[in-house]
Amino acid sequence: MSGNSFGKLFSVTTFGESHGPAIGCVIDGCPPGLTLSESDIQPELDRRKPGTSRHVTQRQEPDQVQILSGVYEGVTTGTPIALLIPNQDQRSKDYGNIVETFRPGHADYTYWHKYGVRDPRGGGRSSARLTAPVVGAGAIAKKWLREHYGTEFMGGMSQLGDIEVPFESWEHVHANPFFAPTSDCALLARMEAAMDELRRAGDSVGARIDVVARRVPVGLGQPIYDKLDADIAYAMMGINAVKGVEIGAGFGSVVQKGSEHGDELTPEGFVGNNAGGVLGGISTGQDITVSIAIKPTSSIRTPRRSIDKAGNPVMVETFGRHDPCVGIRATPIAEAMLALVLMDHALMHRAQCGDVRVTTPKIA
Repeated sequence: MSGNSFGKLFSVTTFGESHGPAIGCVIDGCPPGLTLSESDIQPELDRRKPGTSRHVTQRQEPDQVQILSGVYEGVTTGTPIALLIPNQDQRSKDYGNIVETFRPGHADYTYWHKYGVRDPRGGGRSSARLTAPVVGAGAIAKKWLREHYGTEFMGGMSQLGDIEVPFESWEHVHANPFFAPTSDCALLARMEAAMDELRRAGDSVGARIDVVARRVPVGLGQPIYDKLDADIAYAMMGINAVKGVEIGAGFGSVVQKGSEHGDELTPEGFVGNNAGGVLGGISTGQDITVSIAIKPTSSIRTPRRSIDKAGNPVMVETFGRHDPCVGIRATPIAEAMLALVLMDHALMHRAQCGDVRVTTPKIA
């Protein structure tokens, strides 16, 4: 099955299924000499794992990562790094009623027609469970970028269904179950009430997630077909349930005038960042700013119309443990994907243009 690898010089290949014995990834191209252990990776997986609040799936997975290769005496060797995450709380019986049918909004129908066979247990390969090894790989990329450039990543929820979340500070993201950058207790209570109501109703809702990379070096990205922003959009669309990507002003640029949108330059730096940190497909040194739109969870208890493998009409009700909003746990995933893109481009830039020197000072 193709389409399981991501990246050119820093390449990540994931493996496994939602209800298989384990999931994981192989990371090829990590530079040697990086101090690395499971303790560098585990905190990121803990942010993403299920069962962290009543508002997400109650599947109890510790997501305890194991490094199987590519590290010797605590240092990366430059050879492939294999990460393994055992699955420990599968309940495959919850999916017995959909073996012969297709769940609306899921990949059941398309996988069946493409491959002639599908794993119905939790979506198999198409499950968001497969984002866990990506977060693990992203943790390695984050550490390398932080040590070499001081790059830092942050993200949070800016909208939950029709509830908008005004930005206050990234510091608040870690203090609530929604990764929301706010300390507004009334707003958080409203979000919790909305999730409780959706769970009782057997329904779901979407979300908007913002992610930012700070202290990104100037010059990452290739012109025309390997633009940095194009690769970021490609990566974000690879996350389960993502249906839209904005970089910088995004669709807001439609109503802007050129005199407003074009970020002016001064000796002190750029006046604005409507470009989202990318010009001509190449990083400017400003913050990389990305927003993603996540669709409502397709696995809901509300009966929906569908068909079976013979084409007969059926009603499908999804059982099991599911998130009323998959966007709640999407922040660390989006951060990881952005880190993987920047890591890949940092290595490509170093390989081609590491010796380039210009006289004009860099600004941000």
